[in-house]
Amino acid sequence: MIQVTIVRNVADNAILSFSIKGHAKYANPGQDIVCAGVSAVTIGTVNAAEKLLGIPICSGLRDGFASGDVPGSLEPALMEKLQLLLETMVLTLQSIEETYGKYIAIRTNIK
Repeated sequence: MIQVTIVRNVADNAILSFSIKGHAKYANPGQDIVCAGVSAVTIGTVNAAEKLLGIPICSGLRDGFASGDVPGSLEPALMEKLQLLLETMVLTLQSIEETYGKYIAIRTNIK
């Protein structure tokens, strides 16, 4: 099962970090649409943050694991754009969870 953890700020509910661990095991490697979907959404978000906003957020990436951290000091306009990207990632992962809940679980921690 894929375990997704989203860490949010208690004050404003902004996303501070995320981690994604594990494999869905929905199908054989190379045919697993759940793993492929989660990977595409996650890597797409990380790439968009870096290429479009100039904000590197990836703090870890290897087989079965990805994590990202929001930098502490960003201009408000950039933070708003980054939060929009991250919220889109979360919504898309939640859509995957709605259909394939046996293979992916999302939890939110407040910090």
